[in-house]
Amino acid sequence: MAERDVLVVGESLVDVVRRADGSVAEHAGGSAANVAVALARLGRPVRFATALADDRYGGLVAAHIGRDGVRLASEPEVIARTATALATLADDGSASYEFDLEWRIGEVPDEPRPLVVHACSIGAVLQPGAAQVVELLARMRPHATVTYDVNARPAITGTGPDLLAAVEAVAAHADLVKASDEDLAALHPDADPVTAARRLLALGPSAVVITRGADGATWVAADGTIDVPAQVSVVVDTIGAGDTFGAALVDGLWTRGLLGAEARPALAQLRDVDRAALLRHAVQAAALVVARPGADPPYRHELG
Repeated sequence: MAERDVLVVGESLVDVVRRADGSVAEHAGGSAANVAVALARLGRPVRFATALADDRYGGLVAAHIGRDGVRLASEPEVIARTATALATLADDGSASYEFDLEWRIGEVPDEPRPLVVHACSIGAVLQPGAAQVVELLARMRPHATVTYDVNARPAITGTGPDLLAAVEAVAAHADLVKASDEDLAALHPDADPVTAARRLLALGPSAVVITRGADGATWVAADGTIDVPAQVSVVVDTIGAGDTFGAALVDGLWTRGLLGAEARPALAQLRDVDRAALLRHAVQAAALVVARPGADPPYRHELG
């Protein structure tokens, strides 16, 4: 029997990066594409449901994901032009984004059955594709773990009740949700991050993981919270850091045999020592990404 794989679903785009010194560079990416590449570089079999056009930027993305062996799970040429994100970098390496993006996916077949399905960011909440993503998660969840990275992009999704409803619709199908403290502030501006995470946890996931940048990460579960510090790193830019963190979480769960619907009870009853180890693995991966330009996830050998 062939090894079960990970199905990543979400947007692909080209980051047009404007640096503080005025220089401009183009990097193939997008949150979901970054996750797919990161998992492939960690040696995991990956299929990717995304949207591309038959244009120069589409060629850049196709070459980027193909280089690491990511396979397409559906027909990608379902949009008029490949999406772009104009990323402007501040002096501290943080990025702000302006998006040009439309989103939908082609039909994803039921077979082969993935071990885990990962949804994230714009593709999970931007219509008309968001409805397709929710339907896909509902269809795959009886046999696969579902992971979801909120990675809110208010510049294109907005904020307020509509965004919250869209995020909650996805989180209700998820076993594990990842959200940054900024994501949670966008969803629940009246609450601290842990309180906001617990509101997502009440929808059904076994855990919500909060990333806090230089302040580390937190695992929030029904029976308590676990914190780990960030790993010290010289920051070039933060592009792809959260995506790589999410991919490394999936990778760590895979290593521990905690993926697939049959592992759902074990994931819910995970020990604190294992939760902390998973967070440290993800923090290490993210630290490697911020130390180099663009979304350039680490390979397995770089994680030791």
